[in-house]
Amino acid sequence: MIYLLGQGQWLLFAVILAALVVSLSCHEFGHAFVALRFGDDTARRTGRLTLNPLAHIDLMGLLMVVFVGFGYAKPVPTDPRRFTSRYAELLVAAAGPIMNLLLAIISVNAYLLSLKWGWTDFSDTGPRLFFIYLAQINLLLMIFNLLPVGALDGHYILPYLLPRTLSRAYRYYNARYGNFALLALVALAIAGVPIFSTIIRLSEKLLPAIAFA
Repeated sequence: MIYLLGQGQWLLFAVILAALVVSLSCHEFGHAFVALRFGDDTARRTGRLTLNPLAHIDLMGLLMVVFVGFGYAKPVPTDPRRFTSRYAELLVAAAGPIMNLLLAIISVNAYLLSLKWGWTDFSDTGPRLFFIYLAQINLLLMIFNLLPVGALDGHYILPYLLPRTLSRAYRYYNARYGNFALLALVALAIAGVPIFSTIIRLSEKLLPAIAFA
């Protein structure tokens, strides 16, 4: 993202940064909200059951987004011993990507409806960029976090979709090597392998599918 400043695209930089902060905050709030619904109040007790970005944004993770193009927010703390359902771990993990999908659907359709209703202020460059990037960034975050590797949400979800034997084997190997695999993916992307660009293209293809207005 930092290259945008070098090109003098201050508005686009600010829009993408704001959309990222909103998206990451909603993602983490989704985890905290569903965890509480299933009996674990750890996130609430640590101040994470909020949409306030200050509670969720990690400064180093945000700087990595700006300078490297890849970053992170503070993970929401949970205590699986407090869960009241055997599927709570699955649903808590899925809540983040689902929140991203909902935010993408809301943002793109709110923008399209504003144009249909003649709200001319929304046709200006700033609002148009914000709503479109907010939708696409949320789709991107949804897809990326569903990857079943490392500490991403997908690694909590995949075991529920596998036979028991494969599920145990996957949990074992991901616990040992998953973070290394995730770092390898990031390194390959930085080296030029089109990993993130493929995810971006997929998010772009999904965008028309969620535009109902």
